[in-house]
Amino acid sequence: MALGMITIIHIVLAILVIIELGITGYLVNMTSGFGASSPATYAFLLFDSIWSLFIVIYLAITPIYLARFYHALAAFVLLVITTIFWFAGAIALACFVGAPACHGNNWCQTNEAGVAFAFFLWAGFLALTVLEGLTTLRGHARADKTTPSNV
Repeated sequence: MALGMITIIHIVLAILVIIELGITGYLVNMTSGFGASSPATYAFLLFDSIWSLFIVIYLAITPIYLARFYHALAAFVLLVITTIFWFAGAIALACFVGAPACHGNNWCQTNEAGVAFAFFLWAGFLALTVLEGLTTLRGHARADKTTPSNV
């Protein structure tokens, strides 16, 4: 069975989201404790990761197994929202972290990895949004549709 381009993007995004979930979970854990709460930037990226995991699962599974619950326009709107969330989160974390010289500091390097993966996820969701948007605006059901259109 050959995988379509959209399916491969879904798999890559799912892997990157799980990695970002681990990174931001670590950052939230290290900054919260003894009555103190973690910075809102870390909490927002943690929300982004959980939200994106649900969205990727919805986009990958629903059209195949629950086609009645899949709507192309709703999927496109969810992707636009997710792309905006990742852009906002990546910019917020980059501004929060700045450009430090880590010199082997694990905490600092984890922050930089969080910024890098957040921008990778933004680019991945942007690509998926463009592909799904082109398909939705043309009136097709999916971007990885195997049968040719009669239009």
